[in-house]
Amino acid sequence: MVVGETNDGYLNDLQGRHVREKHVLAAVEKASGGPVAEGAVGAGTGTMCFGWKGGVGTASRVVEVEKYGCMLGALVQTNCGRAKDLMVLGVPVGRRLPAPQDFSLLPQSSADQGSVMVVLATDAVLDTRQLERLCVRAGAGLARVGSYYGHGSGDFVVAFSTGSLAAHSQIYREKHPRIANDSFLMDGLFRAVVECVEEAILNSMTCAATVVGRDGHIAHALPLDFLVTI
Repeated sequence: MVVGETNDGYLNDLQGRHVREKHVLAAVEKASGGPVAEGAVGAGTGTMCFGWKGGVGTASRVVEVEKYGCMLGALVQTNCGRAKDLMVLGVPVGRRLPAPQDFSLLPQSSADQGSVMVVLATDAVLDTRQLERLCVRAGAGLARVGSYYGHGSGDFVVAFSTGSLAAHSQIYREKHPRIANDSFLMDGLFRAVVECVEEAILNSMTCAATVVGRDGHIAHALPLDFLVTI
């Protein structure tokens, strides 16, 4: 098991250490397959994104190489960015959106200080070095929505493959072309990472509802109607 952490101190009393062993065990027991809930759910309940309510977002792509294909998916817990820096489909919408709330209360009001968790998954057979290369490309997805990894940001990316390296021979490669070499498949996977991370971040915001947290702190949902007009 790998455990990550994001700073949701604006909405959550994180220093209270309220999560106990029973909560962890309950979460593991309730884990299931199928579509992932998005928005202000789970660990994303208390996170902020570009001054608005963030949360959990997902996205995936099919990477086609000749007649073969593989999948790549991203799950992102968003907690980063300044409101004025938000970009959607290349449009600097943050400059035209209204101020979401009292910025004096927000730790990221003057700098892009966040703690994003990104999980990448693929069925392409990749080794450790190649998975690390995928992780590096996640930063480009963050940049496409306006985050720039400010000083103090705690952004983490982990990646894993469900493919098997057990029979990593030339014969096995010929029969299973989803095994990636750097010239055969990686460019498609790199693009998929960037697109998935960007889309997952936007999904986390557009699916999130307004949340009232500790001490009456409010995280407002992104105004979707106004966003569409922009």
